[in-house]
Amino acid sequence: MSVAQQYLQIALWSQVVSSIVFIAVLIFIWFRWIMPVVMASQERSNRQIADAERHRDEVKGALEALRGEIETARHDGQLIEQRASGRAKHERDLLLNEAEEAGKRALADAERELDRALTAARHRLRDEMLERALALARNDAMQRVGPDLDARFVERFTGSLEQVTHG
Repeated sequence: MSVAQQYLQIALWSQVVSSIVFIAVLIFIWFRWIMPVVMASQERSNRQIADAERHRDEVKGALEALRGEIETARHDGQLIEQRASGRAKHERDLLLNEAEEAGKRALADAERELDRALTAARHRLRDEMLERALALARNDAMQRVGPDLDARFVERFTGSLEQVTHG
């Protein structure tokens, strides 16, 4: 083997070793600084999603309770109306005016209570819809941040490293 061939072998092995060292440094940088940031971001997003789901479940439970209250108010309104009708039948001659007024007052109270419960249910439903919209937006953001963005980031990073080594 001649001296020129030995120099070519040394140059070749020098390139191989420097490539291996470069790749090892990239892997070290990835695991040392980049991966922890990505994992922390993922963990934070998972916590936010869990909080949103918990809040959504709480709102669903409250909505079901309000629906039950609305049904109870309707049932109570029906019972009050029936009671007023029965009383009016028995005391038609003497208490007809008084029974009608009591029935109207009770029905108006039930309607106001129903209106209040419906208003509260609408507010809670609006909050639930906002939470769902936020969850959908978060999901959309998570889908947009993916392998393409990671590939561009790695490409910029390697380009900046090449500029630093050349300049």
